Amino acid sequence: MKKAVVPIVMKRDKWTQYRILRKGSSLAKRLPETRLLQKNHLSKMLHQYHNVVVKPRDGRYGRDILFIKRNGATALRIRNEKDVTTMRDIDQLLQLFRKKNKGPGYIVQRRLQLAQVQHRPFDIRIMVQRQKDPLSPWKVTGSYAKVAAQGYLVTNVTSRTIPVLEALKLAHIGGRSLLVKAERIALLAAKRLGEHYPELRQVGFDIGIDRKRRIWIIEGNYKPDLHPFRHLQDSSMYRRILWYKEH
Repeated sequence: MKKAVVPIVMKRDKWTQYRILRKGSSLAKRLPETRLLQKNHLSKMLHQYHNVVVKPRDGRYGRDILFIKRNGATALRIRNEKDVTTMRDIDQLLQLFRKKNKGPGYIVQRRLQLAQVQHRPFDIRIMVQRQKDPLSPWKVTGSYAKVAAQGYLVTNVTSRTIPVLEALKLAHIGGRSLLVKAERIALLAAKRLGEHYPELRQVGFDIGIDRKRRIWIIEGNYKPDLHPFRHLQDSSMYRRILWYKEH
């Protein structure tokens, strides 16, 4: 008697996703270095990169993200949205996380120096989907750029969404060929995640482009918000996304 195949549950966990994508040799170099938040990891990464980002493993839709920068030999400059504070050492910072942690914990990640539109960082949402047939190929069905609001570092607090090509032009970093390259990387990442999660049919990737035109996978969202696509001038993206959800 055959055993029933138990599907792998897709968890909203940045650390699990990072480990899955990292095993794809062509994708590893597209991932900013990421570690679980521990004293030795945080200390090492601050020494190496000077700037890191601490994020909840379970996402929380952009909330509770801290940008941490070395400030001299031991002090730390910590920014949460528009609030800035200074702490004397890593132990004091970790004590703060122990008090507020109600979920699966945090990750620490190298901070990317994202390209900017009018002095505001932006990243790109690339929607990748496949049909219900498990053999159907992954397709890019839509994209837009998220520009951070004035004074914010996270694009979740966005001032506006604009077409990707417009953002690339305003940032003076490239054009259609750069978008095509980013889409190709998103497709590879979707294929890798799809191998791990056979039931997965859509991923909304947040793709970062730094000031040197390097393309990075920030994360993939398994239940992406589709509302921004409704407000784009090109309504064909939204119609295509809905078609793939139904088929």
